[in-house]
Amino acid sequence: MGAKGASEDGDRRIGRRALIVGGLAAAAGTAALARDELARLWWRLPGIDKPRTPGEVDFAGARWVAASDANWRGADRPDDFHIDMVVVHVTQGSLDSAVKAFQNPGHKAAAHYIVGKDGRVTQMIRELDVAYHAGNRDYNERSIGIEHEGFVDRPEDFTDEMYAASARLTARICARYEIPVDREHIIGHVEVPGTDHTDPGPHWDWDRYLNLVRRAGTARAEDRRSAVPAGGSGSPTPGS
Repeated sequence: MGAKGASEDGDRRIGRRALIVGGLAAAAGTAALARDELARLWWRLPGIDKPRTPGEVDFAGARWVAASDANWRGADRPDDFHIDMVVVHVTQGSLDSAVKAFQNPGHKAAAHYIVGKDGRVTQMIRELDVAYHAGNRDYNERSIGIEHEGFVDRPEDFTDEMYAASARLTARICARYEIPVDREHIIGHVEVPGTDHTDPGPHWDWDRYLNLVRRAGTARAEDRRSAVPAGGSGSPTPGS
């Protein structure tokens, strides 16, 4: 997205941000706001320096392992590049081998997240920053990349635990950046223009995955609504 598109997106969000901040100020003392959501108000505030705490993750429960600086570049997303896409990858190897590859400066590529067969989520690049994962600069700048442990020709690698954990992660990303949960915005690496990759391959169950993403998003929204005490703010807070 160019500068004009980024500016229009920023203008569109100003009014909502003002409402969000006002609502949060009123509700900050209540149990309706989880600690992680309070910590992420800056995702929705314009024109501020977003904090970078070493080892901090964007998805609760993920472990942090830093990718090599050669495999990503610093940014200030979504202020400088609007995020409107999630790209699904498959590692073509084990989780540990993917971590090692993304730590290798000679690899020249890395994704933001890796999801293991057991449902473990590893974050290696902040969502703020541009990961070299899609093989297309425009898509890199506007997307979050999620790798999945396994091989494209082995359907048994795509476990229930992996699907469920990845769906929760993608649902959280979609909520944070207001990304529609559909196949235009949640795509496979194979669908990126100019790529020579085939992942996630024919055994990735897109219908199942999108249904899980939608269910995870709905469940989280319901949890947040039910957490609002009587007399508290009725509007759930955008956040992680």
